[in-house]
Amino acid sequence: MDNSIMIMDHPLIKHKITMLRDKNTGTNEFRALVNEIAMLMGYEALRDLPTEDIDIETPIEPCKAPVISGRKLAIVPILRAGLGMTNGILSLVPTAKVGHIGLYRDEETHEPHEYFCKLPSPINERIVLITDPMLATGGSAVEAINFIKKHGGTTIKFMCIIAAPEGLKKLHEAHPDVQIYVGQLDRELNKDAYICPGLGDAGDRIFGTK
Repeated sequence: MDNSIMIMDHPLIKHKITMLRDKNTGTNEFRALVNEIAMLMGYEALRDLPTEDIDIETPIEPCKAPVISGRKLAIVPILRAGLGMTNGILSLVPTAKVGHIGLYRDEETHEPHEYFCKLPSPINERIVLITDPMLATGGSAVEAINFIKKHGGTTIKFMCIIAAPEGLKKLHEAHPDVQIYVGQLDRELNKDAYICPGLGDAGDRIFGTK
């Protein structure tokens, strides 16, 4: 596996993804699980955040201690399902800025189309973490990263809970400079471009819609 692709192997993540897959898991529990998985994955995805030493005083003595340096992290969920992962990452980095990219998929061609893009400024000085629970065909992820690069973004990470091999390959080939974090790699896409075994439509299950 390329070192810019990280497939999670933590037992807590595996356990929670199994619970996500279960068709009997209700909306409230599903939403909470997505949040928890995002937080666990975010811990790994953000391990290379830059730090700098500052002067503080402990109850014992003065010392230098590290804090996160530079511009704030930018979390950019792909609407709408990516929103479900945002709070999990914000619980780790409460000062992060949040942008949004809206894409919809053509039901016949499965190609993504943009309908909304709002990014924190200056995006070129931030680490950008894009979230989307599902990486299926890879089209939406590729386009989202295209948009961010057009706006000046240079340091970009992509995080998904479940990926299909086809989508992972497409994303990595289109953007080999982007670090990709995957909760679990599934078997394949079916003829309707759904991940198998997958977990159904993540957006519908997070927001309780059909």
